Amino acid sequence: MATSSNQEAMQVDATSPTILVEKNPPQSRLLKLGINSWPKWGCPPGKFHLKFDAEEICYLLKGKVKAYIKGSSECVDFTAGDLVVIPRGVTCTWHVLVPVDKHYKFESTS
Repeated sequence: MATSSNQEAMQVDATSPTILVEKNPPQSRLLKLGINSWPKWGCPPGKFHLKFDAEEICYLLKGKVKAYIKGSSECVDFTAGDLVVIPRGVTCTWHVLVPVDKHYKFESTS
């Protein structure tokens, strides 16, 4: 399940991990997070099976993804301009429809 959210709504309930998507966050929010100082990662179209051992926050510069969370029938769509939070413990398959280029940061949960 994807939700458009504000900063407060980006808190994740650990009992029900889901991928949160903030559509087109304001530039001031991106600057406050320091997005441009985060590492970059990219990948070509394809299907990628991923398990997140730490929470990831990423900002898509390019691309289009459909993420299928293991154990759920729902899919989460995100694309260039979206800020995405993937909670620790999520296992999913990314179906990358358009090549991805993103900034990302892993959050320590300990």
